[in-house]
Amino acid sequence: MARISYLLRRGASYYARIKVPTDLVEIVGRKELVKALGTKEENEAKRLMWPVVENWTRQFDDLRSRRTMTADDKAHATWQHYEATLERDEAARRTAPTQADVDEATRAMFSRAERGEISSADPLAILDATLEVQAKQRAHEVDAISRRAKLTEMQKHLANGTTALIAHEVDDYVDQNRLIVDRDSPDWKDAARLMMRGEVEGLKRSFERDAGDYTGRPSDPIVKPVTGSAREAAAPGETIMELFENYARENPNQIKPDTLAQARRDVGLFVEYVGSTCPVHRIDKKAVREWKALLMQYPVKASETKAFDGMKLAQIVKHNETVKKPTISTTTVNRYLSGFSAFCTWLTNHGYLTANPAADMFLKKSKEKTTKPFTVEDMNALFKSPFFTGCQSDEAPRFWSKPGNVLIRDHRYWVPLIMLYSGARPAEIAQLGVDDVREDRGHWIMHITTEGEGDKSVKTDGSMRVVPVHPELIKLGLLDYHADMNERGEKRLFPLAERNERGQMIADFSRDFPRYLTKIGLKEGRGLSLYSFRHGAADALRRAGFLDEQFGFLLGHTSGTMTQRYGTLPQGMLEQRVELVRAIAYPGLDLSSLVPLT
Repeated sequence: MARISYLLRRGASYYARIKVPTDLVEIVGRKELVKALGTKEENEAKRLMWPVVENWTRQFDDLRSRRTMTADDKAHATWQHYEATLERDEAARRTAPTQADVDEATRAMFSRAERGEISSADPLAILDATLEVQAKQRAHEVDAISRRAKLTEMQKHLANGTTALIAHEVDDYVDQNRLIVDRDSPDWKDAARLMMRGEVEGLKRSFERDAGDYTGRPSDPIVKPVTGSAREAAAPGETIMELFENYARENPNQIKPDTLAQARRDVGLFVEYVGSTCPVHRIDKKAVREWKALLMQYPVKASETKAFDGMKLAQIVKHNETVKKPTISTTTVNRYLSGFSAFCTWLTNHGYLTANPAADMFLKKSKEKTTKPFTVEDMNALFKSPFFTGCQSDEAPRFWSKPGNVLIRDHRYWVPLIMLYSGARPAEIAQLGVDDVREDRGHWIMHITTEGEGDKSVKTDGSMRVVPVHPELIKLGLLDYHADMNERGEKRLFPLAERNERGQMIADFSRDFPRYLTKIGLKEGRGLSLYSFRHGAADALRRAGFLDEQFGFLLGHTSGTMTQRYGTLPQGMLEQRVELVRAIAYPGLDLSSLVPLT
């Protein structure tokens, strides 16, 4: 039998060990913890091991419950330290010897002399007795000298950036408030300087009090009271994420599971910034504004980048100053804010907040279109490239740009072409059932719907619609492909098209296709993607003389109806759609290189 994984044997001795969770490696500073158990007996080692492992597990839980230091924490620490400096001064004044204490010490000294305990023959005894009285007489003077020396040194340290005088008090604040910050971080150093400024102000007040003046107030603008408490914790069952789960169960807007899961990640990223114990009523404009500022500097695919393993949001943004990965787009920042804002609306409706703090926080989108249609020259180059005419292998994208004898003729081939001649979305096409493509009164149609077999979804109810099959697609062999799938007994037109773990249809292909465009030299930066075919179809309809409001329904830009759900159209409506689809044309486009599979 294999030994317990928490038990390690080196030579004859046993050790407890545990792997540090990936998200805590950066904080803990190592990937594995090991501790000697002090025994060479395996059974004894097993007994001693569990308390050690349980203690480590508790430490991990403790670290996960901590949060990153915020500006509010620093302001709170500064004011708290200022007040603590004054409290220490008052405590020293309360315990300082009074004149009565000095008189009593003097009487006690003379009494000892009368009893012969102090003799002129013993100079050291006389000195000790005298010093005791003098210590009480000069206690306040000595304390003032000490405070003056502390103030002078503190100001010197502030000037040169030294933190030795304040370090242990910063560490105490970090531990007491369950913060994630180490001495090498900019946040810790900033907090140290602010707390030193608080102590300088406190020491200055102490000298005013030496003269009986208790009216002084801090002159340093950063030393001021803070509203609320930086240490405030949510009540049990009412943390932000616990309330989000209530919101998710209710799902008032009936959003799709994938969108809800994305919102959970978005809200989780906000909680990562404010801390898991932050009470919901502390979500305000300031917190959202600071979070948005970090999002605007957040690197693309940060969670998938090894350089950011184990780091929190603020740490990732800071580290990216060195890594220099490109940051997420305005659209992506707004997507984070959108999911979070919907949750805040629910919190407001249920009385947890008085107003949605994320309202009016969205970034203005650039007027320039981020997705551009292909030019005819682009498409001629694309459809003559190896992906469409024959590549080395269809198993991995790295082989697509290399010429070969392998013809890709599954959804990856058909989705771009169908988009080009219908304007449909890639996921709508990829999820089509074999029965969704059928003949209706002499016209072949595609019925984009959630009805029928399989896990189907559409963007909105208005996205369900009937789209005639373009004659060019028939010429390219789409109906032959459909007949082949039907003959095989397939229920789905593209059985190899899959959803990812987030429920997104052909997300991998949507990601890989722009990379292929870059590989063959058609794309540089942002602009071209699968959606370029959809934009191209819209432009083709405009070239044919149609207004956007005349063809918007064909692209799924309209409210839902039962007709769209079940795909039964009056003859006139069907003919109208046939006319629109046949108007989609690209003068100069050459598809002669596309060879249907036989």
